[in-house]
Amino acid sequence: MISISVMALVFGVVFLAELPDKTALAGLVLGTRYRASYVFVGVAAAFVVHVVLAVAAGSVLTLLPQQLLHALTGILFLGGAAMLLLKGGDEEEEVREPKDQSFWKVSGAGFMLILVAEFGDLTQIMTANLAARYDDPLSVGLGAVLALWAVAGLGIVGGKALMKRVPLSLITKIAALLMLGLGLWSLYEAIA
Repeated sequence: MISISVMALVFGVVFLAELPDKTALAGLVLGTRYRASYVFVGVAAAFVVHVVLAVAAGSVLTLLPQQLLHALTGILFLGGAAMLLLKGGDEEEEVREPKDQSFWKVSGAGFMLILVAEFGDLTQIMTANLAARYDDPLSVGLGAVLALWAVAGLGIVGGKALMKRVPLSLITKIAALLMLGLGLWSLYEAIA
């Protein structure tokens, strides 16, 4: 039996925690370059995997050394920033039209980005804690998945709308700077 109150509580907590996180940023960047529906399928599938792991693990994830998680997250962010800056988004570079993009390539890229970047994330640990606290894996899992999907959808749709008004090179540079900042902050948390 699904508890609507537990599901709603989990949705609210996870949505608010994930909204300013890297997921919206990643969705925004992918949404500017690729067909939104393809990106969403990959991102959504990755979030299902994360939530299943979090719910299954319960509170075990909270026992992992936080310094290690912060260090790995920081390195991933710095790597992502470097990739964005090196690959760039030159003015001359044209965003490929959806008809030229393979569903498997685009959704696979979204899946892998979220799978790697979100592992050990605050919302995954929070979902594990909520699953342990409420002992209602289905309600907690549904609330968390729906919240993560909502944030990803907002980022992807926002990316498409933003692309109509802002050049890709500027979006790429801002995203890289944000990832650089998040990477440095995560490394600082690992050391502190």
